[in-house]
Amino acid sequence: MSTPPRGVRRLATALFTALSLVAVGGITGCADDADAQAGSGPLRIGYQRFGGLSLVKARNAAPDAQWSLFESGPALTEALKAGAIDIGQVGEAPPIFAAAAKIPFSVVGTSAPIPQGEAVLVKESSGLKTFADLRGRTVALNKGSNVHWLLVRLLAANNMTLKDINVKYLKPAEGRPAFDNGQVDAWIIWDPYFALAEQPGVKVLADATGLASNREYVLASPEVVRDRTDDVRAFLTTYRTVTDWGIANPAERATVLAPELKIPLDVTTRALARSARPLAPVTPAVGAELQAIADGFTTLDLVPGPVDISGRVDDRFSAVFQ
Repeated sequence: MSTPPRGVRRLATALFTALSLVAVGGITGCADDADAQAGSGPLRIGYQRFGGLSLVKARNAAPDAQWSLFESGPALTEALKAGAIDIGQVGEAPPIFAAAAKIPFSVVGTSAPIPQGEAVLVKESSGLKTFADLRGRTVALNKGSNVHWLLVRLLAANNMTLKDINVKYLKPAEGRPAFDNGQVDAWIIWDPYFALAEQPGVKVLADATGLASNREYVLASPEVVRDRTDDVRAFLTTYRTVTDWGIANPAERATVLAPELKIPLDVTTRALARSARPLAPVTPAVGAELQAIADGFTTLDLVPGPVDISGRVDDRFSAVFQ
């Protein structure tokens, strides 16, 4: 076999060296990713407008965290599924739909009930006086969000079923113009979108009082709970401290949050007055409450069942919220 010319040999050597460096770089990159997952990177936090985590962000109380804003709970749980966030906060229905979709997460915290923080809105000019008056009408809501469970409870309380109304699933950004323009008869929505829609000519037909707790739930990826327990505990402790500060200082809280939410101060103040509540530990009773919601959705074939949501409750951080 003949020996390749010197120039060809030099080219082959250079190419081999370059490929070796690329391989080493690839291994190093994988190692960096592994280090981040093992606990060296910042916690990635998913939050919604107005949820308790938004105050942590607005006060820059967790400066090392990476923040991602989501319009609704279902969008946030999809980010958990994709591995894009480590911790997030949602209402009471998104965990059920996420569990039904086999998205991995643990429920590590909750809040005191907030039944006044979600409501059915209608126009004063509609003449509608009770939820039962919506029979045969069009009702808009965000599918899989807290208000979805409120709808289920309202239907049951009024001896109605989903067949008695025309449900239109719209995200908050779609629901508001549809409601304003008369394309739907009622809009079931939560704060701060609820407070923003409280304009002259709009009235609250019903809220969740006596029907649904409308708690907020803190979800975390099982991997971050397992591998970064101390980091998660430290973040949740900050979250608790900031929440307690906000409850003790409502005027200053509204002043801090209004620019973060990009909504007027008076609207922020009104929404916070009814919807900001202390954090609370997840207990067996909370797990049972979530399971009852899951069973309710399963019975109505709104999610494929059975869904074991009580098994997702992880109380290892409960001392933070005591």
